[in-house]
Amino acid sequence: MANHKATKKDIRQSEKRRELNRYYGRTTRNAIRTLLATPDKATATANLSKVISMIDKLAKRNVIHKNKAGNLKSGIVKRINALA
Repeated sequence: MANHKATKKDIRQSEKRRELNRYYGRTTRNAIRTLLATPDKATATANLSKVISMIDKLAKRNVIHKNKAGNLKSGIVKRINALA
């Protein structure tokens, strides 16, 4: 267990950051899942920019790697373009 005041504070801060990162990641994954389940291309296209923005924010916060963010965005756009 930490004995220094600053180390205890760092543990508190990292736990807080971890919870927020988990929340942002979960919210984004749910948004992606909802977007990909949308059968209508017009609705999916309207929500696409919101989901891409969420993915970019995850990469900016270092929750996910920037290359993973690019791969996710690429896959989502391909799936939406393939809708009839």
